[in-house]
Amino acid sequence: MFRKIVVAYNEAAEAHRALAAAILLAKSLNAELQTVTAVAALPAYTAFADVADPGLPRLLEADRLKFYEDLENKARAQVESHGIRFENHFVEGNPVEAIVDFLRRQKADLLVIGLHQREFYISRLWSTVYELAQDAPCSVLGVH
Repeated sequence: MFRKIVVAYNEAAEAHRALAAAILLAKSLNAELQTVTAVAALPAYTAFADVADPGLPRLLEADRLKFYEDLENKARAQVESHGIRFENHFVEGNPVEAIVDFLRRQKADLLVIGLHQREFYISRLWSTVYELAQDAPCSVLGVH
């Protein structure tokens, strides 16, 4: 049924719980497991840093890339310790649109996402997780 499982993955605790659940599911189904991370662009105000120090934007970009490399290495270590085939992907742009486009291109069967604990119902309506669940072209599993 689910041969290609994708986890929306970032630094949040909810994403780490989603990955842990997806690992168990992929192992039990002998499914392929992938993570997709929406890469955040540097804030627009960093352009002003170039005025103060021309080398600063390159340093900020290097820090950003190191952050995502470390995030990928954590996921890889967690997944590969279970003997599962694993691929990590980064997408840029609007997070929801980029991830939905990725799911379509990969022909994913299941998207696993971590659910955020929100106090107010109205805050759920504008969350990235809610939008992903609505727009995903595949089944969605939300993990608490």
